[in-house]
Amino acid sequence: MADGIERRVRYRILTLNSLSARGLERLPRERYEVGPEVAEPQGILVRSADMHSMQLPPSLLAVGRAGAGVNNIPVAALAKLGIPVFNAPGANANAVKELVLAGLFLAARSICSAWAFARSLSGDDAAIDEAVEAGKKKFVGFELPGRTLGVVGLGAVGVEVANSALALGMKVLGYDPQITVQRAWQLSSSVEQALSLDDLFARADVVSVHVPLNAETRGLVNEQRLKLMRKGGVILNFARAPIVDSQAVIAALDAGRLRGYVCDFPSNALKDHPRVVTLPHLGASTHEAEENCAIMVADTLREFLENGNVRHSVNYPEAVLPRIAGATRLAITNSNVPNMVGQISTCLASASLNIADLLNKSRGEYAYTLIDTDGAVSEDLLGKIRRIEGVLSARLV
Repeated sequence: MADGIERRVRYRILTLNSLSARGLERLPRERYEVGPEVAEPQGILVRSADMHSMQLPPSLLAVGRAGAGVNNIPVAALAKLGIPVFNAPGANANAVKELVLAGLFLAARSICSAWAFARSLSGDDAAIDEAVEAGKKKFVGFELPGRTLGVVGLGAVGVEVANSALALGMKVLGYDPQITVQRAWQLSSSVEQALSLDDLFARADVVSVHVPLNAETRGLVNEQRLKLMRKGGVILNFARAPIVDSQAVIAALDAGRLRGYVCDFPSNALKDHPRVVTLPHLGASTHEAEENCAIMVADTLREFLENGNVRHSVNYPEAVLPRIAGATRLAITNSNVPNMVGQISTCLASASLNIADLLNKSRGEYAYTLIDTDGAVSEDLLGKIRRIEGVLSARLV
């Protein structure tokens, strides 16, 4: 029986973390072997495990991250090998948005420090009442309507935060020079475009960052930009810790220029500061978000393995080509250089194979090509295509 099952299994998926069962159910057991001990996997599913020091198996075709950030994955190294990395953009957006809004309320009303004060009270109820009346003036906050929220990064989370803040009566500034058409359609027309980051910081009472961590965004919230903010401002960071210069924030808090900092990234410098609220990386920590991320990335990985289509990749272009019944499909990753499609087409023509459909997409240094042929592609021909200079991988789907 075991041998019969093994013969039917076509794809092997290695899991580096526990993933939602609802997500793994998207990979049918009659075709997929899935688990933490799988050998020679074609796919890897990961959440938080660090893959940078991992020895990558030669069989690997794709990596799927059940979440948005991919800092734990060697994306550039995988791209050079022709291996797409997929993530789950937007799958946890609602969970993160809700936590950002919670952070906004925590900062506006000094809720955490007020709660700590209340928990420290002692004596009988009359003594507590007296202490409450004497102490509550230390926790006077501000209301949200009429205040200005600056949202840096208008991806899935940023758009939801911006739209929700409008519903709370806030004015909203947004800044994202790379906003996609899809997100622009989702963003309320009442969100005002900031002319620059400096313009946003100068006009905002609260700034919330929603950008990936890279060389351009590291230290985006820094001493110079904090000095531009109105006195009593608040910084919210539920993206990545290094996007905010912690020492600059602490200096601004100590100087009284900044009212508060709420983030999802505790550190020794931050966790005990009286005007800082640090949470233990709870952004996507809901049952719903974990399920949504696992489902999305499992579906994406399956679509790539079974049909060659690329969706939600962080290192290769979006490439979706409907299949033609009876055709043979080739999926090719290659360097984005001239005449690649021409050389591949020449190889197919030399074998008297007609191209029924073709899609070629590029992104930066890399390109991806899907080709449907009217006849079968032999292993010899596939090997010839693989030997073309610049081809990183080629497979029959």
